[in-house]
Amino acid sequence: MIDTIPAMTSMPKRLPVTVVTGFLGAGKTTVLRHLLQSSGQRLAVVVNEFGEVGIDGDLLRACGFCPEEELDGRLVELANGCLCCTVQDDFLPTMERLLQRADHLDGIVVETSGLALPEPLVAAFGWPSIRARTRVHAVVTVVDGQALAAGHVVGDPAALEAQRQADPSLDHLDAIEDLFDDQLQAADLVLISRADCLPEATLQALRSSLAPRCRTGTALVPVAGGVVDPALLLGDLAKPAADAESGAISRQLDHDHDHDHSHVLMESLVLNLNASWQQDQLERALNTVLSQQTVIRLKGWYASPAKQRLLQIQAVGPRLNCWYEGATQRDQREHRSGQLRLVVLGFGLEQMPLERTLLQLADGVGNPSVT
Repeated sequence: MIDTIPAMTSMPKRLPVTVVTGFLGAGKTTVLRHLLQSSGQRLAVVVNEFGEVGIDGDLLRACGFCPEEELDGRLVELANGCLCCTVQDDFLPTMERLLQRADHLDGIVVETSGLALPEPLVAAFGWPSIRARTRVHAVVTVVDGQALAAGHVVGDPAALEAQRQADPSLDHLDAIEDLFDDQLQAADLVLISRADCLPEATLQALRSSLAPRCRTGTALVPVAGGVVDPALLLGDLAKPAADAESGAISRQLDHDHDHDHSHVLMESLVLNLNASWQQDQLERALNTVLSQQTVIRLKGWYASPAKQRLLQIQAVGPRLNCWYEGATQRDQREHRSGQLRLVVLGFGLEQMPLERTLLQLADGVGNPSVT
């Protein structure tokens, strides 16, 4: 049995934020509904689907993700226009209100309008009043596999154009293809929806055509019915042990379908390395790992000899977050000075190159072990 990476509670926690983006009809709300029902986390949700906000809000309210008396404090619907154009007026005040009850939340999920540019929204988390209390865990872009297979980036272009015309605040008039490229470039993880409706050869062709339009290290994962394991999309999990995660993910990727494409080979590694890194050295090594291997999720901690608190490590695709938080090393006897502990989830992981990459930038090397 692999030991669980311990939850750290000695310092105020920065709430992880997952941004879910994609065009109208791509399947964002279906994915979000599944996450809310299956994560076991206390999540707050911000929904911005101008022109359809009532529909999406009703779907989420009805899914039972939290007690009815908490709904008004955990589900926020913003209907004043595309968030990337109304950040200061709508989004920042909303985040500040949610953070007033941060002690009662495990994370925040933001579902953007199908016309939103993700980067301005992500940049808004650098706003002084919220940057020390949140961290962008992942940007997840949902794309419509059926529409793409038919040669279109959106399943219902007329509905998307109606949404564009209905939003008086929209101050970017990018072509649909340009918006699609922006969504792909911002993504740390791309979900290809309705994958169960596509032949394996078509799905593989879609992945091959989308990959060059994404950042290096961004994984493309097929999903059906909005079913995706929370371990891939959300921050802290109730069951962060590597064996629990890999088992759950294997079940998710192998669920209910006879099609070959649902049997995606997901691998997990648990690494215990003993060495001495400066934080910038370790971050450079981790970024190299993320660019060289198909890592979907990476998490863990490092017990720096120079610090009392553990360096928390989280990555989704190419997005890496490292920060000091949690119980001190002297409070956690099992944390040996110089110990790096990581759970790595991905496709086609190569153990020895990953280990060498991490150790080659270390000041001093002990005895690595890989489980």
